[in-house]
Amino acid sequence: MFARLNLCSHLPSRFRQVSVSPVSIRTFSQAKFSHPRSHGKSFAHRSDLKQAKRIVVKLGSAVVTRGDECGLALGRLASIVEQVAMLQNQGREMMIVTSGAVAFGKQRLRHEILLSQSVRQALHSGQNQLKEMAIPVLEARACAAAGQSGLMALYEAMFTQYSICTAQILVTNLDFHDEQKRRNLNSTLLELLRMNIVPIINTNDAVVPPPVPNSDMQGVISIKDNDSLAARLSVEMKVDLLIALSDVQGLYDSPPGTDDAKLIDIFYPGDQQSITYGNKSRVGIGGMEAKVKAALWALQGGSSVVIANGTDPKVTGHVITDIVEGKKVGTFFSEVKPAGPTVEQQTEMARHAGRTLASLLPEQRGEIICALADLLTEKKDEILSANKRDMEIATVSGRFSQALIDRLSLSTAKLNSLAIGLRQLAVSSRDSVGRVLRRTRIANNLELEQITVPIGVLLVIFESRPDCLPQVSALAIASGNALLLKGGKEASNTNRILHQLTQEALSIHGVTDAVQLVSTREEVEDLCRLDKIIDLIIPRGSSQLVRDIQRAAKGIPVLGHSEGVCHVYIDSEASIDKAVDIVRDSKCDYPAACNAMETLLIHRDLLRTAMFDQIIDMLRTEQVKIHAGPRFASYLTFSPSEVKSLRTEYGELECCIEVVDSMEEAVDHIHKYGSSHTDVIVTDNEETAAQFLQQVDSACVFWNSSSRFADGYRFGLGAEVGISTSRIHARGPVGLEGLLTTKWVLRGEGHTAADFSENGSMKYLHENIPVPQGSFS
Repeated sequence: MFARLNLCSHLPSRFRQVSVSPVSIRTFSQAKFSHPRSHGKSFAHRSDLKQAKRIVVKLGSAVVTRGDECGLALGRLASIVEQVAMLQNQGREMMIVTSGAVAFGKQRLRHEILLSQSVRQALHSGQNQLKEMAIPVLEARACAAAGQSGLMALYEAMFTQYSICTAQILVTNLDFHDEQKRRNLNSTLLELLRMNIVPIINTNDAVVPPPVPNSDMQGVISIKDNDSLAARLSVEMKVDLLIALSDVQGLYDSPPGTDDAKLIDIFYPGDQQSITYGNKSRVGIGGMEAKVKAALWALQGGSSVVIANGTDPKVTGHVITDIVEGKKVGTFFSEVKPAGPTVEQQTEMARHAGRTLASLLPEQRGEIICALADLLTEKKDEILSANKRDMEIATVSGRFSQALIDRLSLSTAKLNSLAIGLRQLAVSSRDSVGRVLRRTRIANNLELEQITVPIGVLLVIFESRPDCLPQVSALAIASGNALLLKGGKEASNTNRILHQLTQEALSIHGVTDAVQLVSTREEVEDLCRLDKIIDLIIPRGSSQLVRDIQRAAKGIPVLGHSEGVCHVYIDSEASIDKAVDIVRDSKCDYPAACNAMETLLIHRDLLRTAMFDQIIDMLRTEQVKIHAGPRFASYLTFSPSEVKSLRTEYGELECCIEVVDSMEEAVDHIHKYGSSHTDVIVTDNEETAAQFLQQVDSACVFWNSSSRFADGYRFGLGAEVGISTSRIHARGPVGLEGLLTTKWVLRGEGHTAADFSENGSMKYLHENIPVPQGSFS
């Protein structure tokens, strides 16, 4: 065994003069990880990986080397070093098992050979014209010997940028089989970790013999490659997490690149029989089968393992930190198999049942929705009991705002209202899937139809509001869509019983699995990456939740709004009674709703009038906290607290008041500070109202009516999945129509495009055929 310690003597003087005390390092480390995990059992869930203290990062040959296999992928390596340094500076104990010495040495020896040959040719020929030179096959052990020092020097230079020292450890199989050498290795590594040094470990390829097939000792993995080295090291050093980076996304159930290959998110011992292995990577002596064997051995020894892609430029810059943060990256090896299906399996179940749901008669889908409405009233005591438990837990925890707790609450009145809305929806669902929107005669005996069809698989992520679950479920049923639901933990008891009732209603026509509730420990960000199996994401919750989902969704459309900054503008020609009633209802009826008024715009002529005084008195009576906009504050001697931002969604009994000079200025203010949700004008001037309704670019624009009418049930849609401020697809309250897309159906009799060419026998007619109301394909 050979160990070389880099003492950082090449650091700039400002670093060398600073004495880094191991005690201070350990103190910082304890602050981050005050409860170290007792080794012996691997982590059961990805989210637990955040607790990993001691981590081995194994870099495969394909990760470290360039595509031509001569030299190192410097940019990729620098990115990996940055992530390792970041985790080391968090107080974790990082170790690297690296390949690359052979490739580095091959580059170096090729250069030396070419240089030598060119000099000899120049001396013998006496001319500058050089013949094509053949490079001999380079022996791997010689390349390793020539490359080790250069590889280590590169690591030293890179880690120095982060004020981190490194040490090189070269090992062979004998270092693990010899008890004394094994103890020495363990002692050396522990001392390096204690001193906050990152060990760089590699097999000593300059002297190591070729691997012997089936040479594993009883219960011990033999060091044949860096995969087995990383596994053996992880167990010996009681490592919490082994991250094995390769040139594939993780472990597939069949060779990557084949048509049906699926990435395995979590791999359990005993699943080996379900996998067909492909070829090895372009470099290295391992392969996926070797990686799986090494991973399972490390897992059995108490170390968690993740196999992931370290070569993909889209993820290389954060792959290691993402894994440690518990994100769904690569394949996670776990000994704990969940009792229920994975989220991917749930999605497949929902998609399969959803296709059957879409093929049902409209009346049958309506029957399912009516059955759910009946269950909401019949089982109201059980629902309210579960909701009471959630409310008590949320209140005691102290982690939720009053607005969130209000959204969590259910009542008999809410359940009755839900049931009425669902029955409304059951009637309208008869004109949903398969409705003909357009019919065209392309030519004789060639007719085209545009018909409505389901979108596919919907993912609805919602906070608090459990009443969202039956609403969204009913809309998915009516539109023939499969549905995946992810509710907040704060409503887990209520969501569970509501989902059970939904599946009970679905069972009457044999489509129980069409609506699935995700109860596993899936992070929202991970769900947003399932672009191969989810067709549309609909977030229901805070503006922060919606923004997070919009950022996280990769390749999946997101339907929703990030904020509900709704305005009510009181015009100079407004009726006093209308103004007071509309402002009260818009702000005070349900302050936590996204359609509640957040900013009140007052025409300047109304200041110091009886109308203005009545509005202020009413808000004070309702205990609404008022924030003054900049212009409103300038008119007052003693003003309320000035607003911090005119774009604030309060969600409570608070609002901003601002002054404008005209209707046009009110429109400009709404466009600048609003969220395109719902905006209201109160005026008796029909012309002013018409201009406001035409000019305001929001999803909902109202005249002399409360902003609280921006709701699917109040619009007669029966229910809604949310309110969209998008300018494409659906906008405003999204009901049944917003969950449908279209497809084109063409019926012919052997027609070909060639028939309509210049020399063809047919001519296009393109005649629109009238479509009677309620026509179905």
